[in-house]
Amino acid sequence: MATTPAAKTLRWFVRHIIHEATTAQAFASIRENNRSVRRPDLTLATTDHIVPTKPRKHVKSYQDYYKGDPKAEELCLALEKNAVDFGMHFYPLNDKRQGIVHIIAPEQGFILPGTTCVCGDSHTSTHGAFGALAFGIGTSEVEHVLATQVLWQKRSKNMRISIEGTLHESVSSKDVILHIIGKIGTAGGTGCVIEYAGSVIRNLSMDARMSICNMSIEAGARAGLIAPDNITINYLKGLPFSPKPGDEWDKAENYWKTLYSDKDAKFDIDITIDAQEISPCITWGTSPQDVVPITGSVPYPESFQDDPNREEAVRRSLTYMDLRPGTQMEDIAIDKVFIGSCTNGRIEDLRSVASVILAAGPDAHVSSNVVQALIVPGSGIVRQQAEFEGLDVIFERAGFDWREAGCSMCCGLNQDRLKVGERCASTSNRNFEGRQGSGGRTHLLSPIMAAAAALNGRLTDVRKYGVLPKLPGSSSQTRQETTTSTNLTLSQRNEPVAAENVNKPSTPKNQTATPETSTTKDQLKFTILRGIAAPFSLENINTDVILSVQFLTGVKRSGYGQYLFNALRFSPSTGERSDFILNRVPFNNSSIIVCTGRNFGCGSSREAAVWSLKEFGIKCIIAPSFGEIFENNCVKNGVLPITLTLSKCKELYTDAEAALPLEIDLTTSGIRRPGSKLAAIPFKIDPFRQHCLLHGLDDIGLTIEKLEDITLFEQKRRSKFPWIDNIPAPSRTKLSSQNTTTSFEW
Repeated sequence: MATTPAAKTLRWFVRHIIHEATTAQAFASIRENNRSVRRPDLTLATTDHIVPTKPRKHVKSYQDYYKGDPKAEELCLALEKNAVDFGMHFYPLNDKRQGIVHIIAPEQGFILPGTTCVCGDSHTSTHGAFGALAFGIGTSEVEHVLATQVLWQKRSKNMRISIEGTLHESVSSKDVILHIIGKIGTAGGTGCVIEYAGSVIRNLSMDARMSICNMSIEAGARAGLIAPDNITINYLKGLPFSPKPGDEWDKAENYWKTLYSDKDAKFDIDITIDAQEISPCITWGTSPQDVVPITGSVPYPESFQDDPNREEAVRRSLTYMDLRPGTQMEDIAIDKVFIGSCTNGRIEDLRSVASVILAAGPDAHVSSNVVQALIVPGSGIVRQQAEFEGLDVIFERAGFDWREAGCSMCCGLNQDRLKVGERCASTSNRNFEGRQGSGGRTHLLSPIMAAAAALNGRLTDVRKYGVLPKLPGSSSQTRQETTTSTNLTLSQRNEPVAAENVNKPSTPKNQTATPETSTTKDQLKFTILRGIAAPFSLENINTDVILSVQFLTGVKRSGYGQYLFNALRFSPSTGERSDFILNRVPFNNSSIIVCTGRNFGCGSSREAAVWSLKEFGIKCIIAPSFGEIFENNCVKNGVLPITLTLSKCKELYTDAEAALPLEIDLTTSGIRRPGSKLAAIPFKIDPFRQHCLLHGLDDIGLTIEKLEDITLFEQKRRSKFPWIDNIPAPSRTKLSSQNTTTSFEW
């Protein structure tokens, strides 16, 4: 498609998935600027992050269900109103299809091989399991896709990770991806799209493939990919958004079978791992790369002394996790267990948990040491399938808490969260400080390992139970073989609306503006910045540390600055102010951060992390490397991320410690130290980003100039791939805010 300065390319997205936690500000800006949603038919919406997972059977209204959590009610009602007003596919809480975005989209056939997909959530990489290029974006880019269906993009590097051989008994896909992250680190895939290949990957089910691709972002990658094959094709047959049976399906299937890398394909990075190396894995620290086998022990910080920043990070992790070096992992007692999330909330995961309970014997029960053991299905359809198979009976008889669909304790954004000091065995994807609740401690592991931990009250090697029984449909059974029972729910969809408006831009029913939603040209502009720099030395400063997830409940872009680095600036247990660098004079007035640790801003795609930095007064961050989504979000908000070599970062770190001022000049791409005789330090920046920052340009404004090109592209695409647009019309959904007694009964 058309290009603009620096040869940036406009990439058109076949699918857009949205949820309540990252969209309110995007829709408010759409309304304020009197813009339409270009392709509402290609957008799927649901509520998942902030929704309670407590029983819904007897709930009669949103107000009743969100009682005590008005922010959750506000965000969820905002999404429902926007989805209905703009005519999108929307699954509300009383719809069986509601659930976690990265679980409901595949089970509806919304994600197809060879397509592109984005979502305001970093774990959008999940959908690469279908051979789709899928990745997370920030709220500004959510707005961009809503308005134009495209984004300005640059080409990623290619990385291949091949897993060859046969996995040991009780080693799951979760162990595979944890092993990979432990091997290459959380920055190992930075700037890359990872293709997973090899005999192990080819033999995995779709549920298992999605679990692996889901955590690609934890390795720093932009996305993950697995070539589609017969397992993929069988999974997609008969799903609501899949191509229709007959000629359309045949054309799609023939095309999908061409989507594989050539045998002589060259990769920027190519890694092969022997499956026999992989054991049941578990994390000990506060980063997904802090991985050991369950038979291992907590490492000594001194073992990382060749990398001072890593050694410091390990010491901090062990203090936070309250663990002593040398402690055997199986000696660590736990308080809670969480089984669910977009990583492990699928039917195959739940079957595997039931198999552990059955293997433990008829008297198996959650340990008295465990305060709570949650099992949260990823969707209403997964929940119904589990109950159809009787899994809920197995769970509840053993003392597990069987819940409704949602993200639940994975992100701690709802009512399911850890208390200060509680330790959790979790099947989620992140173990960052405070991720599951302020002061909570998380150990990542597979569903069967989590089940074993729940029964024993401590981290446990699931292999002690021997070979686990295979439940119906749990072995190598394909998606097609379980379609009949699952599709019983699909006939209960809400009444469809007429398809006459499909493929036409959607204008909302009203254009009520929400204040403080848009960013002005002057706010986006960056030319020369002079100020004091705060010195940071931590590695992997993630978005949960920058802005704890529990503060991500607003519908505006403002109000987050006060919560910046909250867990570092204030004690999680007492609330007392700490000696953290941004609490000290003069660094409490810093406008620049100089960090010697790699991978600044890794983790979530939440743009609010950048909003909090900017509102606090931070307008430039200098580091050896950045999380890719975070780096992109910075530029969208007029914050300049500068990548320098570690040695140059250390030079500036020394100046920062002495509170010497810095001058960042984007016009010349140089960093000057006023009063110093040393030459300016040059830095490189993508010319497109530099152009936008210098002129305070809005990406959407640039894109709207290309709408004719976009329309032409869509027409050509439709003629070549007709099944992309030939999808069900959005369901008719009554807006619950107009009827406060909307029934939740299914």
